[in-house]
Amino acid sequence: MTPPSSPPLSIIIIGAGFAGLTAAIECHRKGLTNLVLFEKSPSLSPLGDIISFGQNSSRIFTNWGNLPDLLSPIIHKADQVHFHDSSGRFVTTQSFKEEHLAWGERINGHRGEIHSLVYSHALSLGIPIRLGVTVTKYFETPSHAGVVTSSGEAHTADLVIAAEGVRSKARTLILGEEDHALPSGYAVFRSWFPTPPSFFSSPLTSHLVSRGDTHNAWIGTDVHFLAASIKNGKEISWVCTHVDTSDISESWQFPGSKPAALSLLQNWDPVVKELVKATPEERLFDYKLVFRDPLPTFVSPEGRTILVGDAAHPFLPTSIQGASQAMEDGVVLAVCLDRIKGDGTKVKEAVRVWEGLRYERVHRVQKTGVTTREQWHKADWDVIWKEPEVLHLKREGWILDFDSERDAEERYERVREGLVKEGRL
Repeated sequence: MTPPSSPPLSIIIIGAGFAGLTAAIECHRKGLTNLVLFEKSPSLSPLGDIISFGQNSSRIFTNWGNLPDLLSPIIHKADQVHFHDSSGRFVTTQSFKEEHLAWGERINGHRGEIHSLVYSHALSLGIPIRLGVTVTKYFETPSHAGVVTSSGEAHTADLVIAAEGVRSKARTLILGEEDHALPSGYAVFRSWFPTPPSFFSSPLTSHLVSRGDTHNAWIGTDVHFLAASIKNGKEISWVCTHVDTSDISESWQFPGSKPAALSLLQNWDPVVKELVKATPEERLFDYKLVFRDPLPTFVSPEGRTILVGDAAHPFLPTSIQGASQAMEDGVVLAVCLDRIKGDGTKVKEAVRVWEGLRYERVHRVQKTGVTTREQWHKADWDVIWKEPEVLHLKREGWILDFDSERDAEERYERVREGLVKEGRL
C-alpha cells in the first residue's frame, strides 16, 4: 500500500524586497508553491535610485521568463568608469568589457523600476502577496513557526523567512536579545532625476549625457562621488559617500540639503557641483549608514525561522553586492528546501545546510565594502599618479563568476554530512 502523502511544505515570507521576492520566485520555480508573502507597505511605488546586480545575481534573472528582455531598455549600458581626482583631473579608466564577455552582463538601474518588474513577475506566477501587513511578533515551536500581525492575526507555517531588512523583529527571536547598531561614521547623499535639457549643450556637462550612458567617479579625501547617465543620457543618478557624525540608532533616509552637499564639495570639480545644483530638492536624500556586527547565526533555535538579505547581513554600498547576496540567499534556500522534497519535518536540516552554504561567503563579501571605501577615501595620491589602477574596483571571480544554484546543488550533501559529524543535525 502507498503510505499517505504528507501535506506540502508551508512557507511564510516577510518582506517584498529583492530578498523576499527571490525566495518566493525560486521556491515556486522548484515546485514549492504553498507559500504566502507579507509586505508592510500598502503599495509598492517605484522609489529609490541606483542599484547594482553583479554577474552572480544577473544570471538569476535569466531563469525568470522574459524578465531580461523587460530589463534591457531601463538599465545602465556603460561598460567602463572614468576616475578623476576631486579637482576633476582625469586619472584612469576601468573597462568591464572583458568580464562581460567572460562572466556575463552586470545589471545596474533604478531600484524602483527593476523592483517593479520583479514584483510583477512574482504576481504573474500566481504567488500570493499581501500588502499592508505589518508583523509585530515572531514565534516558533519545534513543529512550526509563525508571526503575529498588527491586526492581531496569527499565521503559522513549517518555515518563516524574515526578509524585511535590518530592523526585522525576527533578529530578536534568533539572537535571543535585541542587537543595536553602531554609527559607521559615514553617510550618502543620493539622487536620481531627469537630465536637464541644458546638460546636452553645456560644455561642462554635455560629455556626461550626449554620447549615450556614461559612468564617472571623483575621489577625494574621505569623500567619493559617483555619477551615471542612464537611458541614453535621459536620466542621471549620483551618490556621494562622506564622513558623517550623526548619532542615530539605525540607517535611515532623510531629505537631503543641497547647500550641505555643495559645502562638502566646495573645492571640487565644477562638473560635480553642477550635478548637485541641477538636482531637484525633492529628489535629494541623505542616507545615514550604521554598522552591525556579523550575526553568529541566521537560523532560530528550533530551525523554523531564518533571516535572509539585509535582515541577516546588511552591506555597505561600496560592496556593490547587497542586492546580489540577498538574491543568492533565496536561490540557495530554494535548492535546500527542494532537497528535502518539501518535507516539513526536515526543515531544520534544510535551513542548517543553507546557513552552512551561505555564512562564510556572505561575510567574506561583506568585508569588501570596507576595503573599497578605504581604498578610495584613504588614497595615497603619490602612489596613484604612478599606478592609477590602484583606484580600480576589485572585480573578483570568486564573487562574480559564481553560480549559487549550481554551488548549492554540488555542495549540499557535503555540508549536510559535516553538520551530522559535528552533532548539529
